[in-house]
Amino acid sequence: MSFGFPWGLLALGALVPLVAAYFLRRKQKPVVVSALFLWRTPSPRAEAGPRFERFTREASLLLEALAVVAAALFLADVRLGEDARTRHLVLVVDGSLSLSARGPDARPVLEKVRQEAARRVEEEKATHVTVLVSGSVPRVLAGPEAEPSRALASLESFRALGADHDVAPTLLWAQELAGPGRRVHFFTDAPPTQGLAVPTAVRWTALGAPRDNVALVSAWRRDEGSTATVTLRVARFGAEPGETEVRVVARPGPGAKEGTERRERVALPEEGAATLRLTFENAGDVEVSLPPDALPEDGEARLPPAPERRVRVALAEGLEAPTRSALERFLSVAPEVEQGPGEGALVLGPRGTDAGVTVGASGNVRTFVGPFFAEKGHPLLDDVQLGGVRWAAGSEAPPGRPLMTAGDVVLLSEEEGHLHLNVDLSRSNVQRTPAWPVLLGNMLREARRAKEGFPRRQLSLGEPLAVVTRAGARYSLQGPDGGRPLVGAGALSLPPPAVPGRYVLEREGEPVDAVEVLALDARESDLRGRGEGDRPAEAEGDDDGGAASPGRARWPLLVLLAALLADFHLTRRTDVK
Repeated sequence: MSFGFPWGLLALGALVPLVAAYFLRRKQKPVVVSALFLWRTPSPRAEAGPRFERFTREASLLLEALAVVAAALFLADVRLGEDARTRHLVLVVDGSLSLSARGPDARPVLEKVRQEAARRVEEEKATHVTVLVSGSVPRVLAGPEAEPSRALASLESFRALGADHDVAPTLLWAQELAGPGRRVHFFTDAPPTQGLAVPTAVRWTALGAPRDNVALVSAWRRDEGSTATVTLRVARFGAEPGETEVRVVARPGPGAKEGTERRERVALPEEGAATLRLTFENAGDVEVSLPPDALPEDGEARLPPAPERRVRVALAEGLEAPTRSALERFLSVAPEVEQGPGEGALVLGPRGTDAGVTVGASGNVRTFVGPFFAEKGHPLLDDVQLGGVRWAAGSEAPPGRPLMTAGDVVLLSEEEGHLHLNVDLSRSNVQRTPAWPVLLGNMLREARRAKEGFPRRQLSLGEPLAVVTRAGARYSLQGPDGGRPLVGAGALSLPPPAVPGRYVLEREGEPVDAVEVLALDARESDLRGRGEGDRPAEAEGDDDGGAASPGRARWPLLVLLAALLADFHLTRRTDVK
């Protein structure tokens, strides 16, 4: 049982005069009758005697007392069982990496958030609590409307490791969950920036502190054969320190008996970042770390092996000799390419076949020296420079969408994953210019991207997760925050992962590929603008009754009405016939 308006119980004070009135002696006017038998129950009263006397109408008193109690319960807005009045509190916690920073007292900001959230729950006497975590994809940490103990327990195990993001969508979602006219409590480490539109029902609480910090802003690894090249960029955010030590440990890989450890002193510029490049032989996982500072999480990175994805290429029969010779020369020097037929091979064939890439010309052949018109921004044409190129093409246009033209002739087209080159290499010089290896290199790059798995093996926080799946198979993504199925086939773009760590793509329960998400975000590593502050909600909120049924309970009115009718029926009877 709970009361939405406890002051309504003051109406119970009406019981005192009601009971006193029943104890007072009642004087009755004389009634003249013709015979004594007309009195059903003779009860003559004396005109004199005690002021108070024992009353004889207990049933009427009980009914009227019940009516007073029912009226008091209605005024107090009594709630029973599931209709009990609740106090719903909605908390929003910033999921950004900077909330893991240590303040001058060596306490993480997130620890202060936990304490302040517990204080707000106790202060508001909340019976139900919803906790949201802001991020590029907002999520529910506890609730909706969970028990306060469970909501606070979920905060104890929560780690803030997300990328920089816009908090407005999360705050608007929190307002919808809280309901109209009720406050939302937002906890972060910096006051709102000037010009930021904060919903009027949001109380913005900042618990951070400005700190100097040194961080890894990017880390990249590439493997070519047995050689691993690690490229690091280190930046400082603040006046100190002027230099730092980078510790790099390469775990032993296949064919190696022991690992390698290196320590490098790096001078940090006032602006920008210092670049460090290291190479290792037969290395397994490479672990990078900086000395602990205000935000240790952005000074650590784990780089697993990231070899170039191999592509199998097959040359079909029927290619003209100059064309076959030009393709073979390129494939002999292209890295990570396997030649020969096989499953999933990219087939290069003559014009008119169903090969993945066709090369040849049909119709009247004309030679073009420009101008060439290419579709701007298409990945196949990245860095393809056609200056000085003599391109011989047939008058019959290849099928598909034109990507490059000269006059009214289509030189390059794309059709449902097939690429068509309208070129006669016996009369062209394109194969002897830089445009030829660049164009074929782009073609191999797109073929790698179309292979099953992750096109990239290392990502930073906030980057979308690209993955390629096959049709007809069941896939799932396993990560630090659990697993989830993937819907769709082909090239998929998934939302940025919420937390850093290793994510594994599984097909029918078997691992296929893996990607490492690094806790690196330069905007989150810059702690100089953090601080404390408490911006109250502009609109008055009411956290009462977040889950209660609308209006007051009606059953006390029904009890009141029944008691009054029963008392009226009882007192209407007279002793005189």
